[in-house]
Amino acid sequence: QVQLVESGGGLVQSGGSLRLSCAASGMPFSVAFMGWYRQAPGKQRESVATISTGGSANYADFVKGRFTISRDNAKNTVYLQMDSLKPEDTAVYYCNWLGSHYWGQGTQVTVSS
Repeated sequence: QVQLVESGGGLVQSGGSLRLSCAASGMPFSVAFMGWYRQAPGKQRESVATISTGGSANYADFVKGRFTISRDNAKNTVYLQMDSLKPEDTAVYYCNWLGSHYWGQGTQVTVSS
C-alpha cells in the first residue's frame, strides 16, 4: 500500500531553518508529481510547493525565496528546505502525491517569535 511518512518538523526560532523529508513507498515515485501542503489551526490546508517528475518546482507566493522543494528518486524522498522561517509558517506540514488521495500523517512545525 502507499505510504507517505513525513519527518523533520520541530520548534525553531524566527529566522531559523528546518528541513522536512517525506519518504514514499508502495507507489511509482519517480513518475509522481509531489507536493507539500500545510494547515494552521483554524485554517484550511494550503499548497506550499510542488515538484514535477523532472524536478521543476512551483511555490506559493508566501514562501518564494525562503523554501526549496527537491526530490531524490533513488531514495523515494521529497524534501522541503525551509529558511528564514516566520511565526506565520507555524502549521502541520503534509506531503501529497499530487492528484491522489494519499497523504502523510503530517509533521508539526512551530516557529517562535
